[in-house]
Formats: sequence, structure tokens, C-alpha cells
Amino acid sequence: MLNDLPREALLRPLTRTEVVSLLLRLTIFGAATYYSIKWVLEAMDPTAKQKSQAKKRAEQLMKRIGVEGVKLTEYEMNIASQLVDPNTMKVSWRDIAGLDEIINELQDTVILPFQKRHLLAGSKLFQPPKGVLLFGPPGCGKTMIAKATAKASGCKFINLQASTLTDMWYGESQKLTAAVFSLAVKLQPCIIFIDEIESFLRNRSSLDHEATAMMKAQFMSLWDGLETSSATQVMVMGATNRPQDVDPAILRRMPTTFHVALPDTKQRYAILQLILAEENLSSTINLKDIAEKTEGYSGSDLRELCRDAAMYRVRDYVRKEQMRQIAHQLGEVQEKETPVDEDRLRPITQLDLLFGLDKMRESKRGTANELRPVSDVPLD
Repeated sequence: MLNDLPREALLRPLTRTEVVSLLLRLTIFGAATYYSIKWVLEAMDPTAKQKSQAKKRAEQLMKRIGVEGVKLTEYEMNIASQLVDPNTMKVSWRDIAGLDEIINELQDTVILPFQKRHLLAGSKLFQPPKGVLLFGPPGCGKTMIAKATAKASGCKFINLQASTLTDMWYGESQKLTAAVFSLAVKLQPCIIFIDEIESFLRNRSSLDHEATAMMKAQFMSLWDGLETSSATQVMVMGATNRPQDVDPAILRRMPTTFHVALPDTKQRYAILQLILAEENLSSTINLKDIAEKTEGYSGSDLRELCRDAAMYRVRDYVRKEQMRQIAHQLGEVQEKETPVDEDRLRPITQLDLLFGLDKMRESKRGTANELRPVSDVPLD
């Protein structure tokens, strides 16, 4: 750029106009260089925008849950974006029916050490287990139990996703894994929850990718490192419907396990009562009969059954409105059209529940046929 100036200008002080011109050229060149470098860096790391958004989300969450004065690294900020605001947790023990024994055991073994730590501050034994595993068939309330536990204990809750720990750059996954536990220690008491834990910490084999194997090894190493301080209040909680796929080393680190099985008749009756508690029910409805006819159904299945039953009365009302409109157009009825109003819907009847049960059985039967092994299909 200096070459563009007159030769005699280099032998004397520059004029104001020449200085402004030179600074303007340098600014334009610098801006172009800055944006060029920024474009190259973004092209090299396509997740840069995602990381920036995660950082902003983490800052908002930290303020919302009342965490102040805690300095976090860049990697801890990425993990902090997985924090769950306790005010958004609508699940409590009242929303879980039929699992009283598990709830009582969780309150004794998990929640009490978190809430009553001050009673035995110097004890190395009066502390929450370092790992809790909830296992059982899908749809039985394992995730709901984890959220209710976090809310009842007053702990910070990190809903850890495996995708959060993966990165395209070598070594970054290990740093993110280390940030999980360093963040949990800074925010303690804290629960690290991993849903479908078998997809992340499944049985190790020689076929695992090197980065994945290193990430699993570091996760377990840092998990054991939490024992170095008796004051540490960090717990890892996992949920799975395939415990046989979880690595044995992980199972060893989860000494407290709860089997959330399919509900029995009494539990199904309690679940139906909870689901239909605020619904308009017929006085002749018999939930015990429905509970006896739903052997092998999960809580999720029962909720879907009740949803179908509640929709039948809406369909009936819509059909009546359509018939009334047709009759009005033909001049057979003189009354004005009335809008569809939920308050005018008839109560849910036993027949609605039976219709919903038949639909659920048909759906399960169809799914079972679709998943039947090829060897069981007859060949022509």
C-alpha cells in the first residue's frame, strides 16, 4: 500500500489526507482479511454456529436456575446447555401411579442423602449412590421417575445426550466428557441423567471406534474419580430397556438398581384412575374391569387407550353436528347452528374404553405380525 504513495511522500511527513487514505485502505484490507479468516474457520468447523447457540442457551439456563459466580470453561458451557430448568419439570411423585415401592426406596436411598447431608457431614457412608440404574420394559415410567427424583431432591439435573459428547476433532470428545463431571462438581448436588444408556455405554468390543472407546474409558475413569472426596454430591442415573447391552464395568458403577416392570392389575387400576382423574366419566364406568383386561400393557399403552376412548365422544358429537346441519339445510330443523363446545360432550363410557381396548389390541397384533421373524412367515 505504501507503494501507491508518491515517491517524495516517503521522504517527508505524510499529509492528513494521505494518512486518512492509508488508514482507510488498511481498514478495508483488515476487514476483508478478518471475514476471510472467519469464513475459513466456519468452513473447517461446521458445528461452530451450533456451539455458539449452545453457549447462549447455557448462559440463559444458568441465570434461570440461579447459578451465579461460577466460572465455566468453553467445554463446560456446551454441557451446561443440557441443564434442565426445575421450573419446567412438571413431573412429581403424584404423577406416577402404581410404583409406590420404588418411590419409597428412591426417597430413602437417593433423596435423603441429598437433602439431609448436614446431619452427618463428616460421614463417608451417608451419601447418595454414585450410580442408579432404572431398567425395565419401555413405557413403564423410567424417565418420569428420574425427573421426579431430581425435582424432589432439589438437585441440578443434566439431561446428557450422547450427541453432545461427539465432535469431529480428535480429542475434543474426551474434553467434553471431562467437562461433564467438572461441571457437575461445580453445580453439586447434581444428577447426570442418561436415557437409553445402552446406546452410549454399551458393551465394549474390538470393533468400537478408537474415539468412542477412549470416550467410554475416560467416562468410567472420571466417574470413579468422584469417590476421592466424601463431600461430592454427584450421581449418575441411567435408564434402559436393554440392561444386557450395558457394559459390565458400567453396571458395577451403578450399585443401586430398580426394576420398573410392567404393572400388575392393581397397578393398572391405579394408573387408569390417575389418567382419568380430571375427565368427565360416566357413573357406570368400571375401571377394574378394564384393568383386568389389559394384562401385559404398560403405562404408556394405558394412556393411549384412554386417549382413544376420549376421542370417541368427540367423534360422536361432530357427527351429530353434521347431521343437524344437514337437517337444517333441508328445512327439517329450525334451530340455529351451535358451535362445537367441549362442555357439551357426553361423558366417557365403558363402551368407549372397550372400543379403545379393541383398537389397542389390533395395533399390538399388527405390530407383532410385522416384527415376526422371516423364518416364521409361511412360504409359497
